[in-house]
Amino acid sequence: MSPHVTTYDLATTPLRAVNQALHAPDLEGEVRIEHPLGAHSVAVGVNAPVKITIAGHVGYYAAGMSQQAEIVIEGNAGTGVAENMMSGTVVVKGNASQAAGATAHGGLLVIDGDAAARCGISMKGADIVVGGSVGHSSAFMAQAGRLVVRGDAGDGLGDSIYETRIYVRGTVRSLGADCVAKEMRPEHLEELAGLLKAAGHVHDDPASYTRYGSARKLYHFAATNTY
Repeated sequence: MSPHVTTYDLATTPLRAVNQALHAPDLEGEVRIEHPLGAHSVAVGVNAPVKITIAGHVGYYAAGMSQQAEIVIEGNAGTGVAENMMSGTVVVKGNASQAAGATAHGGLLVIDGDAAARCGISMKGADIVVGGSVGHSSAFMAQAGRLVVRGDAGDGLGDSIYETRIYVRGTVRSLGADCVAKEMRPEHLEELAGLLKAAGHVHDDPASYTRYGSARKLYHFAATNTY
């Protein structure tokens, strides 16, 4: 028997009312949100083990600050999708704009298409798997977690990175400050295989990826760093 599905239509129901319903303490089952029509802040702050399907394109900050939930966006997402996500999963079936997964602490963000600039900026423990390419300054000041890019990466990848691990299958236009290519050891191949499987890319060969991370030269102050 399929679980109960509650449907909301943003063409007739105000977004504020929908988001309030998604914050109900007894929220369960499945929720479907129709006609989002690029609305901003759809399904933000959800904290329940519920599946939410958004049937269309969304604007800024969709699924931000989410916990526990499985949120699927059947379209493109604007700036800041899954920003500050804590746990659960967010899947974007299309492309994502800037700052996807920014400051995310946990959970898994999957973007089937491309992600624009600053994907994973200041991420703090989440995993992000991008099916296509990412724009410039992705993983800028990324502190923890993993970023997987099945396509190419733009300029300044991993600028001022801390301990996030980046895996890129394609080419990297340029690396940011203190970001370097690193050896793919067996534990990294195993880790990457798990991430690809979780995102539905079971046929990718982890050995075809390059790992990038911090050279750790910015960790310590030196007199020569003054201006």
